[in-house]
Amino acid sequence: MTNEIILQYKLDFLLELANNNYSLETVYNYARDLAVFEGFLQLNQLSFDDIDKRVITLYKGFLRSPVHYLEQLKSIDWDVTLDAFNFINRLTSGQKAPNRNHLTQVHSDQISARSINRMLSALRSYLRYLIDFDLKPVPVPPEAVKLIKIERKDSQVAEFKEILTLIECPSTLEKDPKIALRNRAMLELLFATGMRISEMLRLNRRDLNKEGKIYIMGKGKKQRFVYLTQRASFYVQEYLKTREDDMPALFVPYRGGRNGVHGQRISANYLQEKISQYRKIVGIVVPTSAHSLRHGFATYLAEQGANAAAIQILLGHESLHTTSRYVHPSDKFAQRTHHDFHPLYNTTDSGNVPDVEPTADMHPMETDNSQDPFIPVGRK
Repeated sequence: MTNEIILQYKLDFLLELANNNYSLETVYNYARDLAVFEGFLQLNQLSFDDIDKRVITLYKGFLRSPVHYLEQLKSIDWDVTLDAFNFINRLTSGQKAPNRNHLTQVHSDQISARSINRMLSALRSYLRYLIDFDLKPVPVPPEAVKLIKIERKDSQVAEFKEILTLIECPSTLEKDPKIALRNRAMLELLFATGMRISEMLRLNRRDLNKEGKIYIMGKGKKQRFVYLTQRASFYVQEYLKTREDDMPALFVPYRGGRNGVHGQRISANYLQEKISQYRKIVGIVVPTSAHSLRHGFATYLAEQGANAAAIQILLGHESLHTTSRYVHPSDKFAQRTHHDFHPLYNTTDSGNVPDVEPTADMHPMETDNSQDPFIPVGRK
C-alpha cells in the first residue's frame, strides 16, 4: 500500500472545520473517517477521479463488512493522519491529540448504521468543500453520497426503581469510601441534570453555585443551564469534603499513574465500565450506560407531564425532533392521559356514554350537523 495522499486539500478541509469553530474531537473524527476512505481507494487501486456512484456503493458494502474494515484500519498510514491532527492542534486550542491506539480502537462487531452514515457524511462534506472553494473538479456530486437507512428503535430505559438502585450502588459496592462518594456523586449528577458524560467530566469545581444551577458548554458549543436536585447537591458536596487537593476538575482519579497530575480528570471509559459492573451486579437486564441516565432523565420527566420544549432546553438539543427520540419511550404518560381523558374509557355500552357538549374550538365538522363527515369542509 502506498502512502500517496489521494484526497487532495484534505488538510485544508480540516483547517476550515477548525476555523468554523468545530470542536477538536469533531475534526479528529472527520480526519479519521476520510483516512479510512483513502485506504479503501488504495486497497482497490482507485484514484480520486475514479470515484463514481458504483464506487460509493462498494464503499458502503466495505464498511458493512467488519472483517474488511478491521483489515483496513491496520493498513492505514496513521502517522500521516496524526501529523494532520498535530498541525490542526497547533493552530487551534492546543489540546492533546489522540495516539495511534486511540485512532485504531474499534469494535469487533459490525459497524452501526449511524457510524457508517457519519463516515459517508464526512466524505460528502469534503466533496462539498472542494466545490465551494473551487479547488478541484469532483468526479461525483456530494448528493450522490446517499446515507443508508437507519432502523428506528425505541430506546430502552430501565425502570425508575432500577435506575435508583444503580445510582446508589457505589455506596454499597465500593470498598474505598472516597471512591464510593465520588462515583455516587457522578451518577447522581448525571441523572439529576441530564448532562452528557463528556459535559459532566469537563466540569470544574468553580462551575458549581449555591443555587444548584450549573452553566455548561454543551455539544456544538451550545451553552445552557442545568439544575441539581437537592439529593444530587448533597452527594456532590459530601464528595468535595473528601478532596484534599487543589486540582480544578470536579471529578478526579484517586488511583493510577495519573493521580495527582494537575488538571487530570476521570475518564469516560472508567465511568462507563463502572456503570456496566454495577448493572450486572444488581441484575438490570436493559443495557444501561451513562447515556442511559440521560435518556432516563428525559423519559421520566415526560412521564411526569413535563413539556417537551422544556426537556429540549434541559438536554441542550437544537431540534425538538432529536428530543422526541428520548421522550418517545415514555408511553406510560400517554397511556395515563388516554385513561384519564378519553370519554369512552370507562364505558361498556351505549347507555353509559357521557354527554360531550360541542365547543367553539371544535372542528366545523364536529359542530355543524349539516356537514357530511365524509365530505371535506368547503367541498360539499
